[in-house]
Amino acid sequence: MNAQDFVKKTVSDNPVVLFMKGTSQFPQCGFSGRAIALLKQSGVKNLVTVNVLDDDDVRQGVKDFSSWPTVPQLYVNGQFVGGSDIMGEMFESGELLTLLKEAQVV
Repeated sequence: MNAQDFVKKTVSDNPVVLFMKGTSQFPQCGFSGRAIALLKQSGVKNLVTVNVLDDDDVRQGVKDFSSWPTVPQLYVNGQFVGGSDIMGEMFESGELLTLLKEAQVV
């Protein structure tokens, strides 16, 4: 399975996916740490994380898949939401919680 297929299958098979640097227990950059914190504060259940530092092909593949140049990247119900800055803005406005409730993951 190539990286694009892996990304597509992962976001299709799981309601909430965060492609990030590191793990939810040990983020490897501040942006990934912030993204995890926002999701935890929102009460997300069944979060799947993918450490892009484990595979350079996946790291590039997720960027190509979304046409978004940076990681972390959040997907909810197969749809690309954004990175940590967008997540932060959505959290502050209440839009992130609304999206997560509509997806029935909180």
